[in-house]
Amino acid sequence: MTMPEDLLAHNRQLIAQFRADGGASMQDRPLLLLTTRGRKSGEQRTSPMMYVDDDGRLLVIASNAGAADHPQWYRNLLADPAVTVELPGRTFQARATPLTGEEYEQAWARIARQYAFFTEHQKKAGARRIPVVALEPA
Repeated sequence: MTMPEDLLAHNRQLIAQFRADGGASMQDRPLLLLTTRGRKSGEQRTSPMMYVDDDGRLLVIASNAGAADHPQWYRNLLADPAVTVELPGRTFQARATPLTGEEYEQAWARIARQYAFFTEHQKKAGARRIPVVALEPA
């Protein structure tokens, strides 16, 4: 997947489109909107992202398209794990918990099998281990 030149503008467009049509136009991958509190600003920050359904639990992957640094939304939820999740037709408060240990290893293996591009992201990320985060209703 090629990253847009202006990612913030692209994300604003995705967010508006998702909210306008309830995600109906986002059919290539499951998409949700994740709102975190900015760790420095304290302001609400919404990010569109792909998710994986893990037996009813939602998982998001902080791949940052293979960048060497974690995405800002991930840094924000580490500082404050209380988040808001928007799915088509449903919005709820959730707790974001990065997976660790065997739970992480198993989830990552399933995700990489299902979505091979995450394997490429991990290669590009080098030494940075791409986090997988569970979003569970608060």
